[in-house]
Amino acid sequence: MDLAARLQQLEDLVRDAKSMPLSSSALLNREEVLELVAEMRESLPEEIKQARWVVKDREDLLAKARHEAEALVEAAHQEQLRMARTEEVVARAHQEAERILHEADGEARKVRLEAEDYVDAKLAQFEIVLRKLQEETQGSARQLARTLDQVELGREKLRGAPTTAAEEEFGTGEADGEPLDHSVDLHDQEVDG
Repeated sequence: MDLAARLQQLEDLVRDAKSMPLSSSALLNREEVLELVAEMRESLPEEIKQARWVVKDREDLLAKARHEAEALVEAAHQEQLRMARTEEVVARAHQEAERILHEADGEARKVRLEAEDYVDAKLAQFEIVLRKLQEETQGSARQLARTLDQVELGREKLRGAPTTAAEEEFGTGEADGEPLDHSVDLHDQEVDG
């Protein structure tokens, strides 16, 4: 007999039992009811017996699962915080790199301008020195020309003297078609002399 039939038999036994006077209680044969309950217990399938253990351990399993879920949520929250901190660090590092590049550009521009100013000042000094040197050179060239003119004038005066080896090699100047202008030389000779 299956479990449902035994349950029906128990229900019929309770319904057909004699009622106690002035009460809702009924008289049942104890041995007959206990025997019926024992048969029902024996006929319970193994799965139902195991289900009782599962129900009993259900709270423990739920508590353990709840604890593991909370631990996973907390770990995910901590990972999210760590990633947010990492992103913040990366953002700060990017900002710092931009600031350093901006400062480096400014410093490079400043150094370049200072170098250009320095080079310009040195070139201006060099230009002044070259102009002075040019003026001095031109003055020396004029003095040298006057001295040469005086030498030629002196040689003109001495024309009656025999020719020198230099004159034979290079000529006198007049023979080469270069006339000598002695009017300025006399004045220079008097001033220098």
